[in-house]
Parts: sequence; structure tokens; C-alpha cells
Amino acid sequence: MSVDTVSLTGWGRTAPTTALRFRPRSYEEAAATVRGCGPRGSIARGLGRAHGDAAQNAGGSVLDMTALNRIRTIDGGAGRVVCDAGVSLDRLIEVLLPLGWFVPVTPATRYVTVGGAIGADIHGHNQHVAGSFSRHVQELELLTAGGEIRTVRPGTALFDATAGGLGLTGVILSATLRCHRVTSSWMSVDTERTVDLDDLLERLCAGDHRYRYSAAWIDLRARGRATGRSVLTRGEHVPRYALPARTRRTPLSFRARPLPAAPALVPEALLGGAPAALFNELRYRGAPRYRIGELQRLAAFFHPLDGLPHGSRVHGRAGTVRYQFAVGHGQEEVLRRIVRRISQRRCPASNAVLKRFGAGGPGWLSFPVPGWTLALDLPAALPGLAGFLDSLDEEVAGAGGRVCLAKDSRLRPELLAAMYPRLADFRSLRAELDPDGAFCSDLSRRLSL
Repeated sequence: MSVDTVSLTGWGRTAPTTALRFRPRSYEEAAATVRGCGPRGSIARGLGRAHGDAAQNAGGSVLDMTALNRIRTIDGGAGRVVCDAGVSLDRLIEVLLPLGWFVPVTPATRYVTVGGAIGADIHGHNQHVAGSFSRHVQELELLTAGGEIRTVRPGTALFDATAGGLGLTGVILSATLRCHRVTSSWMSVDTERTVDLDDLLERLCAGDHRYRYSAAWIDLRARGRATGRSVLTRGEHVPRYALPARTRRTPLSFRARPLPAAPALVPEALLGGAPAALFNELRYRGAPRYRIGELQRLAAFFHPLDGLPHGSRVHGRAGTVRYQFAVGHGQEEVLRRIVRRISQRRCPASNAVLKRFGAGGPGWLSFPVPGWTLALDLPAALPGLAGFLDSLDEEVAGAGGRVCLAKDSRLRPELLAAMYPRLADFRSLRAELDPDGAFCSDLSRRLSL
């Protein structure tokens, strides 16, 4: 097992803190690290794609789980895979796709680990029909504070606390997953432009049930009658028989093409004002008004930014704040008001995506709730950003909505209980399971989890 002292951040590169990093290569080494973690505790960490401080632990230890990356068994008939928590979704796709299976849920990056996917209970473009990641977990092995390895299954309090629990109930060591059957590595994609936010919401309500995957990019620089204009993209896996003859010969090939390298740091002058507005105008006008059945590779549809080097640095040296919230059906006016406030403030928001959520998962701290979710990136150095986002938090909480904790880096703790009604249950189980605080993170201390 390797050990070093490192300064760590989330993907947004805000609030770096220093910790002792352990890289266990066996379950026994992981258990020994947890038992000897010291007063500042420990937290598991995967590939570092959480945007905030959920996988940091100032002055304590961090367990880098990426060396525990075995795919143990694959049931090719049932689409069931047993793997270590350090296996990435990228690796699973490479192995499973030739066998005719695809990961059940993927976020906008495939470079997350299975343990991280469960700990954050990640969601993807198919949340409205498939739910979040934990719905597809049949069981998991959890290393608890006392060094015991427990088998945890859905329907138990420990599973509900662990799914979306951000690593605070223990270290996920392995998981058994159910995957999605596919017969090709291609997507059939329908794209259309909407004129404003109401137009987008109407189209999502009317047609989302016909698609497995759906998401919309929103131009948050547009104002007036164009507020909330968007590009709506929806897709389905293409069956082998529907592919062109040449492609049909190798229907399950997987190739992720790298994108041209971006500069390591974008000059601050290009992050706001006219350049951002021009970029959004070109992106909106460059999208088709209405196009159906375009063939796209899996990587292009699901993970278009994974091939972009330095993708986390586009908002300058101070880093990026990823802000994502959800509000329920019937709270559309709150969503409209927040979109108007962002556009009127001329925020240089990027990667703004709106999706329609279906049923939430069992996780007590899982993010999805039936309704709407909007996610966007903002430069951390933007003047007045903290106060502005605090005011948005209050609107979200007042509407019975919530902020995504896996992406959070600045939420005020007093709003947490209003956003997550099972918070008291989570804290109570943690106190019983881990009375000495073996599992801690910067996020858990900041929010008193």
C-alpha cells in the first residue's frame, strides 16, 4: 500500500485541503487503514470527479480506491456484474459492451468509479425512466468503522443511508450491478430547438415518455422573450438490425475520440460578457431546428467532454462552482424565476442542462425527486456569487426542493434539513454505526452530517 501527503480538491478545483492519502490494494489493507485513521477520520475517494469537497478530508486521511479495480464475475445471460468499487464506468463499458450490455446509468462523464456512483447515487439522462444508480445495485460490500465487512442489500436502512450517503456510512468495497441490454454501440438522436423555457417544459412533458434518454442545454444568457431557450436532445439505443450495412458488421465496437486540447487555463476576460453571449448564440443557432434519427456513437452522445484535456479549468484559476438543484412538479414558477434571475444577472454560466426527473430512489440523501433539475457551472471568482447562490438556495428550499450534495461546495447547513427530510434518520444511523467519527470529509464537517 502506498502512502503520501497530498493537496486535494474536487473537480471544480475550489477549497483545496491537505490529507494523508492511502492507496490500498486489498480489502485487508483498506480495513487496517480505517481502524488506524486517527481523530480526523478517513473518507473514500475514487477518480476525483465530484465537483465539491465530498472526497476531501483536511488533516485526516483519504482512501484512494482506484487500485481495487477487479471485475470479478460477469453473467452474460442476465447482465449481472460483480466488481470492486474502484472499477470505473469507462472500464465497465469497455468490457460489457462487446457482450451486449451497457451500464444502467451514466452521468456526463464515464470516469467515475462504481463506489463513487453509489456513494453519490448518480443520475443520468435516463433518470426519468431508469432512476438513479442505486436502483440497479443488487447488493454491496461495505467496510464499516470497526473494520467489519458487511453485505448490504436494498430494502435495509443501511442501504438507504449508503446510497447517496457520500461515503459517510463506510467504504464501499464491491457491488453487484444489473446492466442494460443493447445490441449496438450507436444511438439514434433527435434534436430540436425550443424558443423559451415554457416551450421546453411543454415538450418534455409531452414527449419524454417516448425516449430512454433526454436532456436540454439552456442558454442562460438569453433574456426577454427568449429566456430559457434551449436545445433539446433525446436518444435511444439503436438495434443492430437498424444500422447501416457497413456498421452492422461490428455493431458493438466502442471508440472514444479525443477532442482538440483546450488551453490549461482560459483567460478571465473570456469568461463573461460578450464572449460568453456570442458562444451561446452560436451554439443555439448552430443546432438544428428539428432533426430526427441522427446516428451518434455512445461516447459522443453521453460523454462529449471526456476527451477534452483540462476540462475542469475553463473557468480560470479560482475554479468552478457546479450548482444543481431540483424542484418538484407544480413548482415550475420557481424554476422560471430562477432561470430569469440567472439570465438577468448576466451570469457567465456554462454547461447548463435541464432534465425532467422521475421517481426518486430510496437513498436518504439521494438527490433526485420527481420534477425538474437544472445544473450549471459558474466561475468561482464571479463577484457576489456566494450571496446570489445563497438566495437561490432559499428559493429552492422554500419550494420543497434540494441542492445536489455530491456537487456542492458552499451550501449553508441550516437549509439542509428542509431539503432532505430524512436527514435526522441519516445522522442517527451514522451515530450508531460510527460513534467515534471514523468516516469524515470536508463536506460532512461543513454541513454537520
